[in-house]
Amino acid sequence: MMKISKKEYARRRQHLMAQMEENSIAILPSAPVHIRNRDVEHLFRQDSDFYYLSGFPEPESVLALIPGREHGETVLFCRERDPAMELWHGYRFGQEGAMAEFGVDDAFPIGDIDEILPGLIEGRDRVYYAMGCNRDFDNQIMSWVNTIKSKANQGAHPPGEFLALDHLLHDLRLYKSAGEVKLMREAGAISARAHIRAMEICEPGLYEYQLEAELNHEFQRSGSRWPAYPSIVGAGKNGCILHYTENDAPIRNNDLVLIDAGCELDYYASDITRTFPANGRFTREQRALYELVLKSQLAAIEQVQPGNHWNDPHEVVVRILTEGLVELGLLKGEVQELIDTEAYKPFFMHRTGHWLGMDVHDVGDYKVGGEWRVLEPGMVLTIEPGLYIAPDEESVAKRWRGIGIRIEDDVLVTRKGHEVLSAGAPKGIDEIEALMAAARARREACA
Repeated sequence: MMKISKKEYARRRQHLMAQMEENSIAILPSAPVHIRNRDVEHLFRQDSDFYYLSGFPEPESVLALIPGREHGETVLFCRERDPAMELWHGYRFGQEGAMAEFGVDDAFPIGDIDEILPGLIEGRDRVYYAMGCNRDFDNQIMSWVNTIKSKANQGAHPPGEFLALDHLLHDLRLYKSAGEVKLMREAGAISARAHIRAMEICEPGLYEYQLEAELNHEFQRSGSRWPAYPSIVGAGKNGCILHYTENDAPIRNNDLVLIDAGCELDYYASDITRTFPANGRFTREQRALYELVLKSQLAAIEQVQPGNHWNDPHEVVVRILTEGLVELGLLKGEVQELIDTEAYKPFFMHRTGHWLGMDVHDVGDYKVGGEWRVLEPGMVLTIEPGLYIAPDEESVAKRWRGIGIRIEDDVLVTRKGHEVLSAGAPKGIDEIEALMAAARARREACA
């Protein structure tokens, strides 16, 4: 399985520490364990910021970065080895494993943090920390600082300033390294195969969750442990619900099926949406709307170029969709006025994309200094226009109602333009219909 190297984690820590103010410390807690019900826990996923800097996968751990510390700048607090607990819950790295496998300079038992970490904070002028994200850890941080303050009359020097860690760290995460791109390219390829599998297996009479099962099968057989987010499989009018996740409805003959699904590979997400006809053939209305969405998406992807700004793809999508809705008779009026008044929003109510990385809606500012961010090599974003004609939308003829279409790809900004990381998932009408017809012929031949 592909993984980020230990050297890259070390480089990330060094890059972050190089941007920190003099005489400071950064403190990051691991993700908490969440209870699913009674004594059953949800599957643990490490906090993305914590993992980005350490690669350490265990809960109950705290990472401290201390530039200039004589005995090592990277300190990890983690669980001790415990054969009895490991028998029940699995292997732990312990302090020796943390240093050997993850390259931290020093490691201590998490149970000793109250005795050791205040001493590491003491004498530092500034603490970098994501205040407000974890209330329990906020209180713990303040208790350590108060412990130092209580000893001020003995010469202890408490920090005088708290600084947000998010801005520095999230700007680093926005620019993907070659190793990250390699992982995201593979995640895109796996997810594309999963979408193909769902198209091939689909036929009227199945349930949405049966297609979801095919997605998960392809994810896991290809090395992905789990989806990057809850998969959306919406048939018919369910495709008009942007974050539909029930996935429990039957698929009917003339339905379109909208699938928004992507795998996670070593903490890196893919995010792909494809829309296809349940019976393998688009109706006239479905085809007209689909061609319009695809036209806007292809034009938006062309706007992903270094030097263009974040909003360029969205502006292109809005214009093309508005023009197309006027041509089809779903909107009436002058195109520019319809754009200015956002008359398209009942049919296209979301943005055209978002950053993509360790989080499916990844970190990074969309505006800098009040202006849309300029696209630069190494950034990865989604391009995902859509049209959603609600089943109760009385302003349009009945034949259009209940059609939901979204087409989404993952796009890397390169030095010379862009690369579509999810290009393996078919999206042309002829391509989709041919794929599904071939799969149907194979099923009939085996019947």
